[in-house]
Amino acid sequence: MAETENWEPKIVAFLCNWCSYAGADLAGTSRIQYPPNIRVIRVPCSGRINPFFIIASLQHGVDGVVVCGCHPGECHYLTGNYSARRKFALLKDLLEYAGLEEGRVQFSWVSASEGARFARVISEVTKKVAALGPLEKLSKTPH
Repeated sequence: MAETENWEPKIVAFLCNWCSYAGADLAGTSRIQYPPNIRVIRVPCSGRINPFFIIASLQHGVDGVVVCGCHPGECHYLTGNYSARRKFALLKDLLEYAGLEEGRVQFSWVSASEGARFARVISEVTKKVAALGPLEKLSKTPH
């Protein structure tokens, strides 16, 4: 019981280098507080994220995943975020079919000038994943 009481969710955040990572950096340099539960993986573009990276994260003990990319129309690579949005829609359906709770994997747009928005997104994701509890399905590693 004590182990469950002290449990904190582990969340992986895939952040686009040009917008979302810069937004996270702005949140940090502006000293905007957000939960320390995330581990950041910086990617060149949200469109470059293979959906299997998300599934592998969940299989290896992560309780939630958030993918942040540039706002539509603002992608450094022109259409990468549109590609990410299409992949994410399909992945969400697949995870729902597999029985994964809604809210474990989330997608959000965060630009370089939105440090406060980044902090708010991370806070909301952490709150949703914490409410769901430790991941039981897909995980290959016990908590």
